[in-house]
Amino acid sequence: MENNISLRIGTVSGTLLSVVPNILSEDTVKTIILAVVGAIVSFAVSLLLKWLTKSKNK
Repeated sequence: MENNISLRIGTVSGTLLSVVPNILSEDTVKTIILAVVGAIVSFAVSLLLKWLTKSKNK
């Protein structure tokens, strides 16, 4: 199979154009909020685990 750049661009742009109308703004906002909450929780847990392992090593 030949590496044709126009075929790749056509496939990617067609996929994007078919997905974009199906994304609602409230879904996007909900996703952003969940990503922020997940990042904060992940950071807090990593700090907690770092603190717990540091206190055990002393």
